[in-house]
Amino acid sequence: MAFVALLIGFPLGWTLYLSLTNAQGSVRSPFDFIGFENYGSVLADTDRFWPAAARTGVFTVGAVVLELIAGMGIALLLRRSFRGQKWVRVSILLPFVVTPVAVAMMWRLILEPNIGFANQFLGWFGIPAQPWLSSPETSLATLLLVDVWEFTPMVAIILLAGLTSLPDEPDEAARIDGASAWQRFWYVTLPLVRPVVIVAVVLRAIDALKTFDLLYVTKGQGGGSFNEAETLNIYVYGLNFQYNNFGVASAVLIIFFLMILAVMWLLTLRKKESDA
Repeated sequence: MAFVALLIGFPLGWTLYLSLTNAQGSVRSPFDFIGFENYGSVLADTDRFWPAAARTGVFTVGAVVLELIAGMGIALLLRRSFRGQKWVRVSILLPFVVTPVAVAMMWRLILEPNIGFANQFLGWFGIPAQPWLSSPETSLATLLLVDVWEFTPMVAIILLAGLTSLPDEPDEAARIDGASAWQRFWYVTLPLVRPVVIVAVVLRAIDALKTFDLLYVTKGQGGGSFNEAETLNIYVYGLNFQYNNFGVASAVLIIFFLMILAVMWLLTLRKKESDA
């Protein structure tokens, strides 16, 4: 416990301390204590911070909702016995076992505007090429769909575990009473599996909030600038490693950390209410 506390507490404490200083340029450069000045400048930044926070929220909510819907559909499908079920499970899980950097590189090639397969596929049907990763209108949505492709299997696994642990009697009783398939799912299956759904939402929300590798590889390594899809993680990376503005970057991290804590607290509270 002491080791874990030190492992977590020291970086967090050091970041909090740096957020109250004007540290920049180099880790060896002298810096002064300036209080909450960095926090004021960050919260007043309507050009970069708040748009990045909005994109982070849109990306996280979109990823969780789409992956939850698709994951539930896949879990319900895999719950049934059918010929070739094992092979279907393996094929569905393939995107999840690939490392995020490899996934990002693969999709960057697929979505390349000139030689990428995506635009070539559209060309077969007479549809003009699309600026998947370089347009403000399509960039964030494209990255969101890539994230959904990669992490929906994770949600499906969690939900499938919850569905297979449910008793069969409530569903059979509802079937005998004449309930339709949708009614049995909405009024019987979903309430029983709700705690597992909330766990999946919490885990996936935490993961989506801190997404960096997908955005960095696709946008920063050949897919255009970060401006169209700059989230708080990318914003902090630029402040730290491009501009060496450690004080302001630390303030953004602390604010982001408090935002995540608030979201997780609300989701955990919801889970407790569901369990009760």
